Amino acid sequence: MKKFFLLLLLASLAFIDDKVSAQDSRAVSFDKSWRFKKDTLTGAESPTYNDSGWRSVNLPHDWSIEDLPNQKEGEVQGPFTKESIGKAATGFTEGGIGWYRKAFTLRNTNGSKQTYILFDGVYMNADVWLNGHCLGNHPYGYTSFYYDLTGFLNPAGKANVIAVCVKNIGKTSRWYSGSGIYRHVWLFTVNPLHTKIWGNYVTTPDVSKDKADVLIQTSVENASAVKRTISVKIDLSDPSGKVVGSQLQTLTAPADSSTNLTQKLTIARPKLWNLEKPVLYKAKVTLLAKNKVIDQTITPFGIRSLKFDGQKGLLLNGEPIKLKGGCIHHDLGPLGAASIDRAEERRIELLKKAGYNAIRLSHNPPAPALLNACDRLGMLVLDEAFDMWELPKNPQDYHLYFKDWSGRDLESIINRDRNHPSVMMWSIGNEIYEAPDSSGYRNTKRLADEVDNLDPTRPVTEAIVFLPPYTKKPWTDYEPHIANLDIDGYNYFLDKSAFFQRDSATLHRFETERDKHPEKLYMSTEYFPSGALENWDEVEKYPWFLGGFCWTAMDYIGEAGIGKSILVPESQKLPKGLMAMGLFYKNNWPVFNADCGDLDLIGNRKAASWYKNVVWRNSKIEMLVHRPIPDGQKEVVAPWGFPDELKCWTWPGQEGKMMQVNVYTRSKMVKLELNGKIIAEQTVPEGSITATFQVAYQPGTLIAKSFDNGKQTGSSTLTTAGKPAAIRLVADRSTIKADQNDLSYVSVEVIDDKGNVVPSVDDLDVSFKLTGNASIAGVGNGNPSDMSSFQQNHKMVFEGKALAVIQPEGIKGVATLKAAAKGLKDGSIEIVMK
Repeated sequence: MKKFFLLLLLASLAFIDDKVSAQDSRAVSFDKSWRFKKDTLTGAESPTYNDSGWRSVNLPHDWSIEDLPNQKEGEVQGPFTKESIGKAATGFTEGGIGWYRKAFTLRNTNGSKQTYILFDGVYMNADVWLNGHCLGNHPYGYTSFYYDLTGFLNPAGKANVIAVCVKNIGKTSRWYSGSGIYRHVWLFTVNPLHTKIWGNYVTTPDVSKDKADVLIQTSVENASAVKRTISVKIDLSDPSGKVVGSQLQTLTAPADSSTNLTQKLTIARPKLWNLEKPVLYKAKVTLLAKNKVIDQTITPFGIRSLKFDGQKGLLLNGEPIKLKGGCIHHDLGPLGAASIDRAEERRIELLKKAGYNAIRLSHNPPAPALLNACDRLGMLVLDEAFDMWELPKNPQDYHLYFKDWSGRDLESIINRDRNHPSVMMWSIGNEIYEAPDSSGYRNTKRLADEVDNLDPTRPVTEAIVFLPPYTKKPWTDYEPHIANLDIDGYNYFLDKSAFFQRDSATLHRFETERDKHPEKLYMSTEYFPSGALENWDEVEKYPWFLGGFCWTAMDYIGEAGIGKSILVPESQKLPKGLMAMGLFYKNNWPVFNADCGDLDLIGNRKAASWYKNVVWRNSKIEMLVHRPIPDGQKEVVAPWGFPDELKCWTWPGQEGKMMQVNVYTRSKMVKLELNGKIIAEQTVPEGSITATFQVAYQPGTLIAKSFDNGKQTGSSTLTTAGKPAAIRLVADRSTIKADQNDLSYVSVEVIDDKGNVVPSVDDLDVSFKLTGNASIAGVGNGNPSDMSSFQQNHKMVFEGKALAVIQPEGIKGVATLKAAAKGLKDGSIEIVMK
C-alpha cells in the first residue's frame, strides 16, 4: 500500500496540466491522470482506497460512448444496447454509476492560500470528496460548480485524493446526455483576498464608432479575518495587445466578506465585435496591496451594442440582424458528450459555413469552450437554462431538484457566461408543462427577475409550445406567463404539418399577439425543416419578427429517428396527429441518432441545409435528387425530417428509370440540361421555391439553370462519379497543437480515378492504422443506423464518406494515418503536431 501511494505521489508532482481554454486566467487544468471505474462501489471516496485496478483516463470523459462488454448479436452493438432504460430517447445508450479519483500534491504553498476546484460540467448528480471529506452534491448535469478545498487539504508535499461519484440513474433525459466528468476541471490557488471566480462583469453600455464606454464590475472576496484596503487596477488591451485604457481605484474589503467595485473606462475609436469581424479585447484586473500584486485576472470581452427595438428588431452595432438560427444539442457525434475544445470550435465553423448566424443551446447551458468559439468566430447565442421546471418530462430528470437548485444554477449560468459577446439573450425554459398554471406564472416571474438582477443588459425569453393535444388549456391561460418575458419565443407556431392539426388562430399567433403588444418582439425558437420558407417569409415581412431556430442544425445522438424518412406500402393509411409519431418510434433499432439535422453527425451538409441556402437567399439555386422509392411503396417524412434527397447524380442500377429532381430557387424559371441537351423547363409555382422534375436517369452531367425575365441568375451541377478506385484522406487541419484539446478531423472519401467522391458507396469497411504520438479519438459516419463502435480502428463509409478524429498525446512530432479498404488504393496523410 505504501508503495502504491508513493507511485501516486510521484505521478502527481507534475499535476499542472497543459493549458487549455480556461474560463478564468488563474485556472490550471486539472484534466489529466484520473482513475476511473464504472461500478456501484462504495468507499472509493476514502483516501486509503486502493484504485490500482481502475483504468487511467484524461478528462473530458464520457463513458456512455464507450463500447459495451458482452456483445450480443442484435442486442448490443458498440456502445448501444436494447436494454437501455432510455431506449430511443437516449439513443439506446447506458448511464449508471461511475467513480473518478485523482491524487495530487500541492507544492510551494502555505496555509495562507485559498484553493478551489471548478467543474465545467458533470452528468449528473455528482458527489465530491477530498481526502474523505464530502464537499457536496451537485445534481444538474449541465451547470458549472466549484468548491473551496482549503480546509481539507493536506500540507504542501503530501498527497491529496479527490473522488467524484457520478450517478446517471434512471430516465434522466429526453436525449443523449452522456455520462461522467464530460467537461474540463480546473484548480485555482489564490490569496485570501482575490477576485471571485466569475467575479468580473464587463459591459459596454454606450458604443459608437468614435468611442465606447466600458464598465467593469469586480467582485472581491476577502477570506481573511482582517479588513483590507487595496487598489484595483484595470488595463484594457486591444487584439494586438496594446493597452488602450487604464484606471486605478481604492477599495476597502471587509473581513470574511465580499464587495463590489465598478469602474468606467472610455476607449477611442473602438474595434467593434460583429459577425463578420468578431474582435475581442481583454480586461486585466489586478489587485494590489502596498504596490504588490496579490491577484490578477484577464477577461476577454467584445465591444458591441446590442439592442432589441420594438419597431426595428435586433440591432447589432445599430445594424438590423435577422436570425438564421439552429438548435443544437451538446453531444459531439463520435466523441459523445466529451467537450474537447477543438470539437466545439469545429462545430461552429461548420455552422457558419452553412449560413447560420445564431444557435440556440437546447435545452441547457453549454460547455464554456463552445461560447469561446462563438466569440472568436462571430456566432450569436441564445443561452438556455432548463428543459423542465417542477413538472417532469422523465421520472428522474431535473424536476426533482428544480425548487432547491434552479436559483443557484441560474446564477451559475449567468455569472459564468455574461461576459461573452456572442450571448445575446437568456432563455429560462423550453416547453414548460406548467406554463399555463399558477406555478408557471410564479416561476417565470422569479426566474426572469433573477436574470434581470444578474444581467440587465440582455432580454429574457422562453420557448413556448401550444400544440394540442400537448395542452388542453386555452391560450388565455398562457398570457400571464408570457407577460414576464421580454421576447416571446414560440415553437412550431408557423409550421403546417400533416402530423399536427393547426387552426388559423394558432398559425397566426405572432400577428395577434403583436397587435395586443405593439412594442414586443417575437421569434421561432423551433420550427420544422419543412417550415423554413414560411418562417423566413414572416421574418422578411415583419421587422419585429427576429427570425428563428430550426430543429435542428446538426444531427445528435438520441431522440432516435425523429427526422428519418420511412417507406410504407402505398395502400397504408396513415394515422393523424401525434399518433403518427408511432410510425417513427416503432421498431427503430438500430437507429440511434435523431437524423433531423441540417448537417449529419460528422458535419456533412444534408438536403435541408441546401434548401435553407435558397430560403435565406445565400444561394440562387440548389439541385437535389430524391433517392429511388421501390415500386408499391411511398415515403413518409417525419415532422422533423426532410425528404430523402441528395446532391448526387450517381445512381448505378437506375439507368432508364425515372428520378425525381427538385430544384430550389427564388427565380421564376428553371431549365434542366442532361449531357448538354435541354430536357425540361418549368415555371416555379407562385409562393414556392421548388420546381420538381421527373428525369430518366442516365449517367453524365445534370445542370439546373435559373432565370428571371430571360436572364440567367444561377446554376447547379451534378456529375456522375465513376467506379470506386481509392481512399482519399483530407484533414481539416494538417498542422495542430501537440495538445489533447486539439484535434484533426480527417475526412475519409471513396473516390473514382478522377478524384470524384463516389456517393453510392455505403457498405465499404475502411480500416485505419495510426503511427506517432497520437490516437484515434473517434470514428464516425452520417448513417443514423450504423451502431458500430466509435472507438475501434475501422468504420463503414456512408454515401462515400466517413471520419476519423485524431487526438495528440501531448508530444510534438508527426502522426501518420493510413486507411485501407478491400479493392481500393490506400489513403495516407500526415498530421504535424507542434
